Amino acid sequence: MSTSGTVDRAFRSALYDSGDDTLDTGASLLAADPSADAELARRGEEFVASAWKRGWQPADVVRVVRRELDETHVRLVGSLIRAQARREAAEGRARGARWDAQVAEVPTGDAGARGDRFSYATTVLELYRLLLRLPALEPLDQAAGAAGSAGSPSPGGRERKPESRMLGRIRALLAKAEATGFPEEAEALSAKAQELMARHSIDEALLAAKAVVVEGPEAVRIGVDAPYEQAKAVLLDAVASANHCRAVWNEAFGFSTVVGFAADLEAVELLYTSLLVQASGAMTKAEAAQRAGGRKRTKAFRQAFLAAYAHRVGMRLAAVAAEAAAGEELLPVLASREVAVGERVARLFPETTTTRLRGVRDAAGWDEGVRAAERAQVRGRRPLS
Repeated sequence: MSTSGTVDRAFRSALYDSGDDTLDTGASLLAADPSADAELARRGEEFVASAWKRGWQPADVVRVVRRELDETHVRLVGSLIRAQARREAAEGRARGARWDAQVAEVPTGDAGARGDRFSYATTVLELYRLLLRLPALEPLDQAAGAAGSAGSPSPGGRERKPESRMLGRIRALLAKAEATGFPEEAEALSAKAQELMARHSIDEALLAAKAVVVEGPEAVRIGVDAPYEQAKAVLLDAVASANHCRAVWNEAFGFSTVVGFAADLEAVELLYTSLLVQASGAMTKAEAAQRAGGRKRTKAFRQAFLAAYAHRVGMRLAAVAAEAAAGEELLPVLASREVAVGERVARLFPETTTTRLRGVRDAAGWDEGVRAAERAQVRGRRPLS
């Protein structure tokens, strides 16, 4: 039998039925035919390419594989993603800097450390079964509706500009703020980072106002990982709103799609990550105090803590945004950007629903979360002028 025939028989048995018996049958066929390995890998790259056509991106695939399977499958899909990226590069196909960055960050590992052939074949078929059944997602690489940039957009979306020196400084400041054990130093570093974020966004808006050709809003997916993902989604939504962006949460696949202009999306990613780090540190300290007082660490405490933290930080961010005043020069461009973001969201998500935080019952956790949110650094943008 040809190698293609072996793979076809294994796939017919294992991929289109959810039973364990059919999976074992397919794995046995592949394990008995080492000559089918190359064809099996080629088919895996095809499954990855098919996921791209259905709107998935490298980080999305890694996230869902980690969510549904285990690290062995994650390493395997990482090797397939890299192989598919090399194939596209050899064919002269480019998907853009954001896509390339996702490929560079996929987990690496020895995909050849397979153990016995039957176990490896089982892992492959479990992964392929998941990839085959991924539904279509909103295609983030569609044109945003505005005129294109001065350069040619890549198939994976507009080419991102190289990270500016200012963004590098912002990242460094937030990293130091998250690492220091001194609250006063963390406050000073975070405040400076927020000032630079505001200045960066203002500079981008001013350039856009004066430019003949203006790029439209972009869309990115940001992971919202378990546990307590609902509270984290609320926090991300608050950060997005405060930075002139919109966030739509996909609970089933563990991410939110954030729509906005490039500089604002950078601010959202940076601030959301920093606030999560601050929340984690504050929660660890609060739990230590609870244990010192004779109370056991509980899931209910952590759930309430993060829910309160997200709620209170959202209120603070909204207040900061409401206080910001825009100069006459920027009011028209900010208004047009808001309309463009709203239109892009409507095209991507013609139907959305709202959700409320569930399962918040621990009063002590809520109180500690509010106190942590009051201490969190959320200094907003300077008044626009």
